[in-house]
This record gives sequence, C-alpha cells and structure tokens, in this order.
Amino acid sequence: MTARRRTAILISGRGSNMAALLAAAADPAYPAEIVLVLSNRADAGGLARAAEAGIPTAVVESRPFGRDRAAFEAAVEQELARHGVELIALAGFMRVLTEGFTQRWAGRMVNIHPSLLPAFPGLDTHARALAAGVRLHGCTVHLVTPGVDEGPILAQAAVPVLEGDSESSLAARVLAEEHRLYPAALAWVAEGRVRLEEGRAVIAAQPGASAPALRNPA
Repeated sequence: MTARRRTAILISGRGSNMAALLAAAADPAYPAEIVLVLSNRADAGGLARAAEAGIPTAVVESRPFGRDRAAFEAAVEQELARHGVELIALAGFMRVLTEGFTQRWAGRMVNIHPSLLPAFPGLDTHARALAAGVRLHGCTVHLVTPGVDEGPILAQAAVPVLEGDSESSLAARVLAEEHRLYPAALAWVAEGRVRLEEGRAVIAAQPGASAPALRNPA
C-alpha cells in the first residue's frame, strides 16, 4: 500500500469541512492522513472537534503579528514542519496567504470555496448569488495560488437556487455538497492524480483509486 500523504487542515472557525475530511481519513485506505489541525484563532470550535478525534492541534494566533503576514506564516510553517506535513487543506481559514507561502506550497495546497468559481470569489457568496438571481449555485475545490479564489479548479458541485431561498437555506444545501466534494478532491491530490496543463487542473484516471467517483470539471 502506498504511504498516505501527511496532511494539515487549517481552520479559523467551527471546522465543518474539517470534520468531513477527518471522517474520510478515518478509513485507512484514504490516501491522505490528517496529522495536524492548525488554527489562527484559539477560540476556533474546530480545535475541540479535532482533539476529540485524536488529531494533534496547534494554534498560531494571527493577531499578535499585526500586518506582518510573513512572520505569521513563518510561525505556521514551523508547526507544519514539526509535524512533517506534505499537503495542506484550507477549511474556512480566514487569512489571505502571501505569494511566497502559496508558491512554496504550489500544487500541495487546496481550498474549498462556496460558489461556482469564477463566479462570486471572496465573501458573502450566498447573498451575492441570491441578489444576482442565478439559478445554479454551488461550491468549488481548487488549488491555491497567490490570487484569492483564482487557483486551478479541481472539482465543482452545483445546487439549484429555489424560489424563496434564504441565505441560510441555500448555504445548507451547498454545505452538504462541500462535505461530499472536498474529501474526493483532496484524495486526487494525495494520490498524485492532478497535473496542470496550461494553467488548468487535469485529473488522471486511475482504476481502483480510493477517491469517490466524481466528474472532473476540466
């Protein structure tokens, strides 16, 4: 059996997608092993959930660093190195990472975003989708690059926007798809099935792979 890739999940809050990744990684056949959950906030609810699951946790508070993003990231990287991390999964990590950090982790860091990128990058995606009157909304897993929510797309899932939807009802429908999509996409990266062609992510077919079967958007 191929060695599982040592993976850190970075969070800032309750860790809903973190929980989905932990559940997937509880299967020994899953190609990513979660070896660390790190937060930039000591009060992040996801830290307790990770500890209950027996996952090592760490806190690198971002506020004491002020605007010195590089110093904050250096402290984060110390923790990543201490745990031998090979891949990073961002799960509600509310910090914009510097170009240097993203380049050092190029191809090894993924993020999930609650919209069908390139539509609605940034915050308040559900409210913006409702205001725009779109009929489809959803979520995207992508590789992280220096541009916010601009990295090559790995996978997407769409949900209908229903008559009478509120932000909360639409968000709940999208979140269910996030929990399905993120473990699959992380597995593709951990298995080495992702390659870039002209800036786009291509997922190689691999019979018997442990990733759940999802359609490759590329």
